[in-house]
Amino acid sequence: MANPAVSSSASSEIPWSALGRLIRLPNQTGTYLLLLPTMWGLVLASRGIPPLHLLAIFIGGSFLMRSAGVIMNDLADQSFDQQVTRTKTRPLASGEVSRRQAMMLLSLLLVVAASLLFLLRPIVTWLAPIAFFLAALYPYSKRWIHIPQAMLGIAFGWGTVMAWAAVRGQLDAPVWCLFGATAAWALAYDTIYAIQDQEDDRRIGVKSSALYFGSSVHRGVGLAFGIMLTFLTAAGWFAQLGWPYYAALLGVAVFFLFQVGQLRRPVTQTQAFDMFRKHVWVGVAILAGLLAGVLV
Repeated sequence: MANPAVSSSASSEIPWSALGRLIRLPNQTGTYLLLLPTMWGLVLASRGIPPLHLLAIFIGGSFLMRSAGVIMNDLADQSFDQQVTRTKTRPLASGEVSRRQAMMLLSLLLVVAASLLFLLRPIVTWLAPIAFFLAALYPYSKRWIHIPQAMLGIAFGWGTVMAWAAVRGQLDAPVWCLFGATAAWALAYDTIYAIQDQEDDRRIGVKSSALYFGSSVHRGVGLAFGIMLTFLTAAGWFAQLGWPYYAALLGVAVFFLFQVGQLRRPVTQTQAFDMFRKHVWVGVAILAGLLAGVLV
């Protein structure tokens, strides 16, 4: 017969490993994709290397908010995740982590993230609730909107707005170009990511841009890439950046053409995930181009 005290102790243990997987600790691609556009904003607003304290705040904030975002996503999608091959082993969907435990971790992450606002200009504090609202709304948008990835793009783009405001204390034309570019970029790469689940999504009734575009997914993604590059070109023009920035954009455009060509043919789940992860390097290339374009 099992010892009740031992059973109670075992059940009350904190599942640290599962909590780490809940926030996608082993895979930080999403954090990088959220962080890099904020770095664009910091570099362009600072006209060079941003203040180190702002770099530290936005690196930490990106990790905290991305971690909070995936918990909100898993809480909203728990019943869906249990029906999708790729996501049914997630800690919430599999039952390794309870909803109460997930909510407690989410609350902790949000409190720590909110505490960072005390280190920033007041305008950033006014912008922050919009970021939370967008992050909370995104998981539910896939129930109503055929292209929910656009909502993710707006949420990720708002980080760029906050970064610019943290440096300048105001919002100028270039930051809205960066915002639009980030939104279009997230729509593109998250559509590629959604290819992994399109059959399961169709079966359970979840909407996604991969399903919406269907056989024309290469056109939809290509259009988003084009919009992104247009906004980035406009940002460079407003900010009067030098030629290295445009050279970086040209290299990114070539990479985009290659990916659009890949999407013209059937793409496996593994290929889609690999294509998605390569967008971290797109963000790095643009960041390097911005920095060089400012300093040249």
